[in-house]
Amino acid sequence: MEKIKSGIFGLNPLLDGGINKNSTTVVIGPTGAGKTTFATQFLRKGLEQKDPGVYISLDENREQIIKEAEEMGWSNIHKYLDERLLLFIDASGKKFTQFIREDLPDFIQKWEGANSRIVIDPLTPVMWAIKDKYEQRELLSFLLKETRRIGTVVCTLEEHGSESNLSSQELMIPMYLADSVIHLRYSFLEDTEKRTLKVIKCRSSRHSKFLHNYKIIRGLGLMIQHAPLDIKGTKTIPKKLIKEIEKSSKLRPREYKEIIKNLDELIDDDFNGLDYKEVVHNILQELDD
Repeated sequence: MEKIKSGIFGLNPLLDGGINKNSTTVVIGPTGAGKTTFATQFLRKGLEQKDPGVYISLDENREQIIKEAEEMGWSNIHKYLDERLLLFIDASGKKFTQFIREDLPDFIQKWEGANSRIVIDPLTPVMWAIKDKYEQRELLSFLLKETRRIGTVVCTLEEHGSESNLSSQELMIPMYLADSVIHLRYSFLEDTEKRTLKVIKCRSSRHSKFLHNYKIIRGLGLMIQHAPLDIKGTKTIPKKLIKEIEKSSKLRPREYKEIIKNLDELIDDDFNGLDYKEVVHNILQELDD
């Protein structure tokens, strides 16, 4: 199975090297877990490698998504839009059955074989709009099959309720149809945030069976963590990270210029709970093509 890098720092080792090429991955989680950040990181990695990106929004409009991406540190997103490497399809507010059955196939025909990265964010409105389970399954199967014809797909899916056991009926059909399922959990208690990630399944590939903690860091996005970090100071960690990246002979300037810019805006508190050596390893591994 050919792998592509996910763009998520520390995730590739959990998937035996990365996301399966031309597969469908569903990322499930509650509000605040980082699903859209995950999706934009996935697109961003592909664009850095000159792979076209397609963002299909079934909820928020184009301007809001771009604004949120810029707030997370993706300052050069407009460059990819201007170069037409990144395309937005705003399907929010539309009749989803009509969009999927009638509008989408024409687009797929034009882009077939483009080796793109495709994000569908989120699938939830489709599930809510269609009550019949058989129709849900048929429509989602068609959507995922069609989009896979033009590349590798990541979909997000809202999880509601507090049990986090993935037993909700609205989750079962997308989980069954997807090649891979990644579950993001998020909880907030007495000023303490906790985020964990678990790979539920990954067809035709080995994958981690464990829960993994992660943080969301502005400019970097999701960063998988394993052990605590003891380094203290105002900007000690960002400066050390920049030095590690700059001295890596494997990287070319275009690959680390943007991430160095983002690191320079961070402080040590942004890395609280992360292992320094693992952060360095994850960044270099993701940047190294």
